Amino acid sequence: MKALILAAGYGTRLYPLTLNRPKPLLKVGSKTITDRLAEKLEKAHEIDEIFIVTNEKFTPNFEEWAEKSSYKKPIYIINDRTLTNETRLGAIGDIDLVIREKSVKDDLLILGGDNLFEFNLSDFILFFRSKKGAALALRDVGDLNEAKKYGVVDIDENEKVLEFAEKPKKPKSTLAAMCLYLFPKDTLHLVKRYLASGGNKDAPGYYLSWLSENIPVYGYKVKGEWFDIGDKRLLKLADELYSKKEKEKNG
Repeated sequence: MKALILAAGYGTRLYPLTLNRPKPLLKVGSKTITDRLAEKLEKAHEIDEIFIVTNEKFTPNFEEWAEKSSYKKPIYIINDRTLTNETRLGAIGDIDLVIREKSVKDDLLILGGDNLFEFNLSDFILFFRSKKGAALALRDVGDLNEAKKYGVVDIDENEKVLEFAEKPKKPKSTLAAMCLYLFPKDTLHLVKRYLASGGNKDAPGYYLSWLSENIPVYGYKVKGEWFDIGDKRLLKLADELYSKKEKEKNG
């Protein structure tokens, strides 16, 4: 199984913090977001290679990070060759690029480079392997108004996705989709088909909505902390929480 961290955004809502440094390499507590994700991927024995897709502007930052890292699993930095927020490929465009450039033929775990979570990835992989289809992680945000900010998922009693709506005005549930997906190897060609059909290439939720209409997709409900770090307020909250945890752990 391969893992892909999406890190090709320009983080414009976090300016000036991200003018010269990519959002995933900002620190939360004592570690960067990317390090926290890489540590989780290290512990997932099912993963044998890690890809990080970024843009032309931030490729040197990630290459420097990778050179200084000492993770056991091989990490590859992929440059999507875009230079501005206006010309970016979008999340789905970047997934397609990596599948093609790295000739991915294994199951593929996708992680958002600005998402932090606390559950065990191997549990999610076990859930995925128990099903016959794709899988996505879901977090119950507990409030319909809060759910409007996310991709909202409605599932049946067998955890199969019935509907995926990107930032709906009237959510049918409070289950928010995290940017954490598992795609079976025999479905990876569907990314190219989706893009060829003119599908939205930016927000992954649009692809998941389309995918759920073509193959079975299952939702894995998780608990624990989750941060989708889109702005300075959430970055500050995450930094405060992780700093507090580290302080308590170190006495």
